[in-house]
Amino acid sequence: MTLYEYRCGQCAAVELNFAMGQAPQNTECPGCGREARRVFSAPRLSIAGTSAYKLLDSTARSAHEPDVVSGLPGKKAPKQRYTHNPLHQKLPRP
Repeated sequence: MTLYEYRCGQCAAVELNFAMGQAPQNTECPGCGREARRVFSAPRLSIAGTSAYKLLDSTARSAHEPDVVSGLPGKKAPKQRYTHNPLHQKLPRP
């Protein structure tokens, strides 16, 4: 299915799916019911993979639907300076 863009005089542009080459020149506007004409727009071709699209979708979604948190982020845990593994005690010390 191919995505075609239609526009009437009253409403914003509407995108509808039709089989390639089967899209009518005019269709009914779903917003106001008037006749909407097909307009030509830039094709949406991209070489980006699906992982890039997932990243773009998640960033766009997070702008409007941010994650809900229950509290402020905590401090990072201090790094463990000493190990309790008995095998490490046999290693030479610096």
